[in-house]
Amino acid sequence: MSLHAIRPWRQIDRRTSRKIYVGSVPVGGDAPISVQTMTNTDTSDITATIAQVQACAEAGADIVRISTPDESSTRALKDIVAESPVPIVADIHFHYKRAIEAAEAGAACLRINPGNIGDASRVREVIKAAKDHGCSIRIGVNAGSLEKHLLDKYAEPCPEAMIESGLDHIRILEENDFQNYKISCKASDVFLAAAAYQGLAEATDAPIHLGITEAGGLTSGTIKSAIGLGNLLWMGIGDTIRVSLSADPVEEVKVGYEILKSLGLRHRGVNIISCPSCARQGFDVIKTVEALEKRLEHIKTPMSLSIIGCVVNGPGEALMTDVGFTGGGAGSGMVYLAGKQSHKLSNDQMIDHIVEQVEKKAAELEDAADMAAE
Repeated sequence: MSLHAIRPWRQIDRRTSRKIYVGSVPVGGDAPISVQTMTNTDTSDITATIAQVQACAEAGADIVRISTPDESSTRALKDIVAESPVPIVADIHFHYKRAIEAAEAGAACLRINPGNIGDASRVREVIKAAKDHGCSIRIGVNAGSLEKHLLDKYAEPCPEAMIESGLDHIRILEENDFQNYKISCKASDVFLAAAAYQGLAEATDAPIHLGITEAGGLTSGTIKSAIGLGNLLWMGIGDTIRVSLSADPVEEVKVGYEILKSLGLRHRGVNIISCPSCARQGFDVIKTVEALEKRLEHIKTPMSLSIIGCVVNGPGEALMTDVGFTGGGAGSGMVYLAGKQSHKLSNDQMIDHIVEQVEKKAAELEDAADMAAE
């Protein structure tokens, strides 16, 4: 029985959208919500860019976007695509010829900004290149670079202007018999972005790429993105996401997954449930969780771990997790396995032992999944 039948308040009804493909990754329809990020290396530095793409893929990125502002970047793209373990999106601004070159270089998707790609004739040339080379297209509307005629009409960036921009470019794609597209309408203002995305979701069945653009640094940007993307995802809007942080792109991937995990929309790796700690704690919770996060980064299998400092909430949280540890007295605590008390353990052995138990449980879950698939 589905858990939603037992706990209907956890149900998220995703908006119905068309399914497209970015390379081998499905976006929209019944596909999992994919996580994207974007490299910040000099694209023409092939070695550095490939290394960053691979690090992001290892962290869980399904798709990676790369800026291609000049010919040296599009020349480098061919080698980068060849070495990438995930589909590559070419980020195009200002010069439509870069889009054509990126398609020829093997990009899986072309991101074009309606506000600066040029007139309809240039968009049509980009569409032809996408058709010829099997690329999808993302229409990337941005509040900071709307077309002049829309700013004249609406006086400022607003949801209506962003939606009109996106729908205008959808019309161009569809008039040229191109359906393999998705769309975004990003803003750094959470309210503006949310309103634009809600209107866009009602106006089209195209897959939607969610993002709060230029969200800020690791802490502030994470919070802003969690609020903006989290509320839209909770409403069922969004088929692929990118968290925009002034930080290592790997951090964007981690935050993206945590947002999806918190809503039960995507599961990857260990979900650690831990208390903030207080004077009741039987061990140093904060240092323990920091150590476990690092030691368990290699686990990809979805599972849960509770690390609670005392017996007030510890046993209750452990009931709901695969592995748990609750602080006690006299330098020891209780280990829980599959929600049940298993054995006592001294605090000084805890980290190594918990890692061992998580790895053992992950292997069991993987074996069970393999047997079910046979």
